[in-house]
Amino acid sequence: MIDLSTASWGILLLRLALAALFFAHVGLKLFVFKPAGTVGFFKSLGLPGWFAYVTILVELAGAIALTLGIWPRVIALLLVPVMLGTIIKVHGPAGFWFTNPNGGWEYPAFWTISLIVLALLGDGALTLVASPF
Repeated sequence: MIDLSTASWGILLLRLALAALFFAHVGLKLFVFKPAGTVGFFKSLGLPGWFAYVTILVELAGAIALTLGIWPRVIALLLVPVMLGTIIKVHGPAGFWFTNPNGGWEYPAFWTISLIVLALLGDGALTLVASPF
């Protein structure tokens, strides 16, 4: 049974946790690896360098939208391909366990499922602009 009096707040907590993870990963790309390092890493994966900037922008815009509650369900679904790309291009070859060298796909898979769960559950409390579906 779903507790309708608290479910919206649980969704908000999920939304904010996902946003925090995206903010953290944008921070890694900008302040730890630096944009040039991130571009180099993307190139080492066989991806075009400019795709690093697109990824940073999508992650940052997604984190902001999730935090503010702007179309949360839609934004969650739009972020799923970013995470699937992470699984396929970065963590997949390392195996399942995230403790493996180069990190496995266990953690990004859970993150992806969490985005899908958010899309299925709804926008949550304190939403500025509700999703269109």
